[in-house]
Amino acid sequence: MRIAVTGASGFCGGHVARTAAMAGHDVVCVGRRPGPVGTHVAWDAAGPVGPDLAGADAVIHLAAAVGDPRPGAATEERFRRVNVEGTARLMDAAAGIKVVYVSSASVYAPGGYAAPVREDAPIGRQRTAYGRTKAAGERVAVEAGAVALRPRAVYGHGDPHLLPRLRRAARAGMLLLPGPDTTLSLTAVENLAGACLAALDWPAGAYNVADAEPYPRDRTVRAVLAASGRRARTVHIPVGLANAAAALAARLHPAPTLTGYAVDQLAHGLVLDLGRARARGYCPTRTLTDFLADRTGYRQHRPGGLP
Repeated sequence: MRIAVTGASGFCGGHVARTAAMAGHDVVCVGRRPGPVGTHVAWDAAGPVGPDLAGADAVIHLAAAVGDPRPGAATEERFRRVNVEGTARLMDAAAGIKVVYVSSASVYAPGGYAAPVREDAPIGRQRTAYGRTKAAGERVAVEAGAVALRPRAVYGHGDPHLLPRLRRAARAGMLLLPGPDTTLSLTAVENLAGACLAALDWPAGAYNVADAEPYPRDRTVRAVLAASGRRARTVHIPVGLANAAAALAARLHPAPTLTGYAVDQLAHGLVLDLGRARARGYCPTRTLTDFLADRTGYRQHRPGGLP
């Protein structure tokens, strides 16, 4: 197939583009910058027009405004321009072409869940512009006939957000974690890339995707830091205190490590029910243990053992 991958110069998009190329597909990387493989079609998702998808058999849409910046009208508008309006322009350009839209588990309402979360769980009350605009963009895509994938906390080699942020939070040999230990879903970028290609054959609608099994939070945090050559004692603090600290940090710092969204992600174990995707043949094989073993070996063989 000739597959257009938007956002292919980014972390997730780059992995998807390479995976598609290794599977024998002709890859077109669509975005502001060229991707790691294939040809390049220039497109700014925040711009006024959709991309040129001539000749494409399918589209995997990963171009997005991401992150957890300081809230406000300017942030909301910037995210909406890309994640909602850009998606609408993409869907118009892809009329008649199969589209897989990479959404996020951030669309689910925040808070603790007593059981694994299915795709019919409440959507709304998102804490960030990212969550709100991804939910709105997903709605646009699904209503136009796309498959929407909802990964949670994507990690892997080249991850610019999740694991680096965790390492920055470990100060002076101590990492403060909100609330008691919990269990949560994570998604290896390889599992997400595999799901993107498999979903080209799935019916339209939303599907949770993640690693095969959820992870215990505290043990996972310690393992990630150890694989990076760091040790930190985990200390539990009340969730209310963590939220108060996050609110203070938001007032004092333009880009704080501790935010209300980060507290919610760590305090409330969100485990995704993968039943719907599994029924379509989704079988994730990559695990965090694999990734950390790879990273530890890589770090140990670099000059000076630098992570």
